[in-house]
Amino acid sequence: MISPTMTGAVTASSLVLQAPQIEWSNLVAIFVLFGGAAVSVLLEALVPRRARRSVQIALTTLVLIAALVAVIVPWSRGDYLLAGESALALDGPTYATWSMLMVFGLGTVLLFAERMGGAQTSFVANASSVPGSALERESEEARREHTEVFPLLLFCLFGMMLFAASNDLILMFVALEIFSLPLYLLTGLSRRRRLVSQEASVKYFLLGALSSAIFLYGIALVYGAAGSFQLGIIAQASMTQISGSKIFAAGMILLAVGLLFKVGAVPFHNWTPDVYTGAPSPVTAFMSIATKMVAVLGLMRVMYVAMGAMRWDWQLLLAVVAVASMAVGAIVGLSQTDMKRMLAYSSIAHAGFIMVGVVGAYTLQTGQRPDQTGSVSSVLIYLAGYGLATIGFFMVILMVRKAGGESTEIDSWAGLGRRHPMLGALIVLFMLSFAGIPATAGFTGKLFVFLAGWRGGYAWLVLLGVIFSLVAAYFYLHVIYVVFFKTPGEQAQDVEVGDPSVGGWIVLVVCALGTLILGLYPQPIIEMVNHASVFLR
Repeated sequence: MISPTMTGAVTASSLVLQAPQIEWSNLVAIFVLFGGAAVSVLLEALVPRRARRSVQIALTTLVLIAALVAVIVPWSRGDYLLAGESALALDGPTYATWSMLMVFGLGTVLLFAERMGGAQTSFVANASSVPGSALERESEEARREHTEVFPLLLFCLFGMMLFAASNDLILMFVALEIFSLPLYLLTGLSRRRRLVSQEASVKYFLLGALSSAIFLYGIALVYGAAGSFQLGIIAQASMTQISGSKIFAAGMILLAVGLLFKVGAVPFHNWTPDVYTGAPSPVTAFMSIATKMVAVLGLMRVMYVAMGAMRWDWQLLLAVVAVASMAVGAIVGLSQTDMKRMLAYSSIAHAGFIMVGVVGAYTLQTGQRPDQTGSVSSVLIYLAGYGLATIGFFMVILMVRKAGGESTEIDSWAGLGRRHPMLGALIVLFMLSFAGIPATAGFTGKLFVFLAGWRGGYAWLVLLGVIFSLVAAYFYLHVIYVVFFKTPGEQAQDVEVGDPSVGGWIVLVVCALGTLILGLYPQPIIEMVNHASVFLR
């Protein structure tokens, strides 16, 4: 017979929990970003409205700079480890992605804060008002602004940092929701065409919720087969449990669907044109690069680390997705008349080009030599070049205006290059980079992702990528033709070019110089990402 004392002792011992080990010094960047977001929320409640904008801009900028420093320091020391009870992988791809997120985040802050020509920002004065109502007119006259966009941006970046470093599927799902929810809100805050913006927000939310549910179901299936959420343990189980191969395959497909939705790849791209068109231009710029960046990195981490033993299965799946994305993005983009919608299909095509490098799966585990540029580093180079051109060109979009706000009809840009040569030169540079023309960052990125696909044994996919690149180049060159050679019509009569602020000029100069440097002298960047291209397992 067991005495009450013995029972109590057993119960007490069974309830003893070991405190988790947290690598505080290595996770400073995450804590800085989360703390900054929390402080930003408090400032919304405590700071008077008239001073709120300046305070929020200053705080957000300082937080991102501090987070960038906190990323660079451990990266320079080579502090690669599995942190947070192996839930976070602090490896080279993580640090490289975090650094680019902070840099592009700083550019996004300047886009958020831009008041072109002294006017109001791209965000609606009062999001809760009915479009066209008296309350909306009153808010416009009072020149109110939604400074809540800055804490939303910080929370979004915080979730993206967690997602990029996730070595655990549950943490990856939580991070996915953390950065998705602010984006749903930001999409519906456009000052221009408010009903279209609200419709885009609802559509993004509904389709995003569906993709999250599919992703979660995939996590459940993988857990049922592997008995763990950690990618390393899942990798071991996928190699040893032959009986669970069907469950693994089903889980892998569902995980890929959830991630490909965020990438904006076909056939999970339907949200992209509407959301890109309806969202405020600064938000569109941020989504174009930041969401795609972390989604691609998450896809590679899941497939390369957790599903490496099933490479022959998911390579074929992703190859089909790559071909479909390149075809739809390049062909449908030819018929677009709105600049932002054209860039949406351009983004879909770029997702396909990126997938060529991902499909190649050219890594140290599959034959890559240490001195070569593999799939991971080539994708990082591509995303860096694409991000520079995207942020810079959306600053140009903010500059081209008419009475109702931004003028995004392509024909309304007719003759802008002749009237404003500097603006025309920037448009040419960014369009050529999108097209992958030599001497631009786009060419460097496309060259390396195609090379990774070629070395990985997918020469046919690279050939199709080159063909669709030539097709997509048409609508980029068409923009250049309209800007310089087309006679201005009725649509272009009231179009003006706004004078950007100091922050706007900083964005333009940095993006233009970065695009040229990465195109003309990419070797330092290549060497840096080559040393940061191995996932921890």
